[in-house]
Formats: sequence, structure tokens, C-alpha cells
Amino acid sequence: MTRIVWLLVACFLLGSSQVKAQIRKYSNEFLSIGAGALAHGMSNATVASVDDNTANYWNPAGLTQIESNFQVSAMHAEYFAGIAKFDYLSFAKNIDEKSAFGIGFLRFGIDDIPNTIDLIDSEGNVNYDRITNFSAADYAFLLSYARKLNKEGLSFGANAKVIYRNIGGFATAWGFGLDAGIQYRKDKWRFGAMGRDITSTYNAWSYTLDERTLEVFQLTGNEIPSNGLEITLPKLILGAAREFPIGERFGLLAEVNMLNTFDGKRNTVISSKAISIDPSVGFEADYNQMIFLRAGVGNIQRVQAEIGQQLETSLQPNIGLGIRIKGFQLDYALTDIGDQSVALYSNVFSLKIDFEKREKQ
Repeated sequence: MTRIVWLLVACFLLGSSQVKAQIRKYSNEFLSIGAGALAHGMSNATVASVDDNTANYWNPAGLTQIESNFQVSAMHAEYFAGIAKFDYLSFAKNIDEKSAFGIGFLRFGIDDIPNTIDLIDSEGNVNYDRITNFSAADYAFLLSYARKLNKEGLSFGANAKVIYRNIGGFATAWGFGLDAGIQYRKDKWRFGAMGRDITSTYNAWSYTLDERTLEVFQLTGNEIPSNGLEITLPKLILGAAREFPIGERFGLLAEVNMLNTFDGKRNTVISSKAISIDPSVGFEADYNQMIFLRAGVGNIQRVQAEIGQQLETSLQPNIGLGIRIKGFQLDYALTDIGDQSVALYSNVFSLKIDFEKREKQ
């Protein structure tokens, strides 16, 4: 286990040193939203406990905990009163008693955006018939592999991700990155570590602007974009969870995660030039592993309401529930319930189906 941890740390340092002069603090942020209503209900505190095919996203090592031969799941969420839509589709299958693989697909997009480039012609005439629509969407394809190691309770997993981002016919980007994670289970305790973009993720942007668009950009003083690289630096998520049996039919799972970034100071609870730490905590209570009630707190930020005022602490509480009947599980989460001034409530739904149930090894 120690060797694996040091390998992850080495990858973080290698990725950071290679691109230090090209740091982009916020890049590929759609991959930071989260996958699955279960995780959203727990404020995304799930790196140590994830044990279904959303481990494709959260921690590939968790794929080894799936109890069925193969599993599929889908998630749908809408943000900003339905303007933006986020969808996730995932599949996972056990290869043998010790290993598994998974495939995941994400899309975050805003559709039917008005294009007003040609609204006003060269003579100043307004013609609304010239308005067209386009979409701005981000896609990610994940391919994961996980394996149980020789030490009992220890699993390792990694994924490769291909990213495609598109803004109408104006701009496109292709990117590639690697994630890796470990999980360790001992009695009622669960521990996890997940390295995102461990060698840094590179998006190559290309822009295609016609003469009319270039003319409008120049007349309105907009910057003309140029082809280039967008780089996402490594992140490290550490998690610890514990199960608390309550009688014969009730149970409680509690987890704490720490998101560590290394790209300079952020508005997090713990922040410095070297590292910023964003904690989150989640709970899941269950009845007979059939009915689930979840809650969590995350996205704890130090913000300034108005210029000149002192920084205040804001947080985002989430809640969720789920029901499992045989091989079917339906989950729901309500996010951003604490502060509507930041973003409207977001409803997250997901469905998971198990096929060919088997006993854990």
C-alpha cells in the first residue's frame, strides 16, 4: 500500500512540475460536478465508500466491490432552472474474482443558445430572422480497470479519460488524462485516495471563425481567440468512512473527504500558496439496505459578500434518498439547498440495475 501511495504522489509532483508555467486554475470544471444521485446526496463525500459503477468517476478501485456480474446506471440532473443539463451513463463488469472494468460517459451542455452575430447587418438593420441557435457541450469518456491486491481489503484502480468540448461550430477541444485511486477496507472502516489528472490533463483548443464573426469581434472590441493548450493540474482526494450498525435492520455510514489542490490559493477553509483543502462530509442511513436517507455538507468557501467586508464562510448542504428493490435502485438528491442566491435548486436522479447477482469473494 505504501508503494502505491508514493507512486500517486510522484505522479502529482511530475504533473505539476511539467506545466508550472502554464497553470490554469479552473479547467474542465464539468468533471468536478459529480456523478450519481447517491454521491450528490452525501455532498460528494464518497471516495472511500463508493462500491458501484459510479466508481468509474469517483475512485476506480471501488469497482472491485460490485456484487453483481455486471451493472449499469444512468443519471440526469438540471442546473440553473433547466438551462444546463448534466447526464452520466456507466457500465461495469467483473472480469474475475479479483478484477473488474468499467466504462463511463458524461455530457454537460447548454442547448439552444441564440447566435446574434448576424442580427444587425452592415447598414444597421435589425433582422431577427438571422438569429440561429447553437449548443455548448462538454463530453468525457472514461475507461477504468480495478484489481484487488494481495493484501486483504486493498484495491487499486485507474482510468483513462478522453475529453471533447464543443462550442457550436466556433471552437472545439480534445483532451486526454489519467486518474488513479486506492481503497482499503478493514472491519467497519473504509479508506480511499483518488488522484485526478495525475500527469495533468491537456486540452488542445482549435477555433474556426468565419469572416463575418471576425469582423463583429473586431468592431465590438472582443479578443480574437487563438489555438492553444488548456492544462488541468493534479488533485488529490483523501477519504475515510465508517459503518455504524444500529440494531438488526438499521445502519449508518459516515464519510469525510478532503479535496487537495496544488495550483495556488483558493477560497477554501484551509488555503495557502502550496495547497488548498476543501473538506466535505456525508451520511447515509439505511433500513435493511432497502431504504436510504442521505445528507451532507460540502463546498465550504471563504467568500466576500461585498467589497471591503470581511470574508465569510459559506457552505452547501445537500440531501437525498434512495430505494432498492432486488436488482433495481432509484436515487434522488436535492443540491444547493442552502443559498438560492448562488444557484437555484438542482434535482438529481439516477437509476442503477444489477444483473446476475453473485456473492462477494
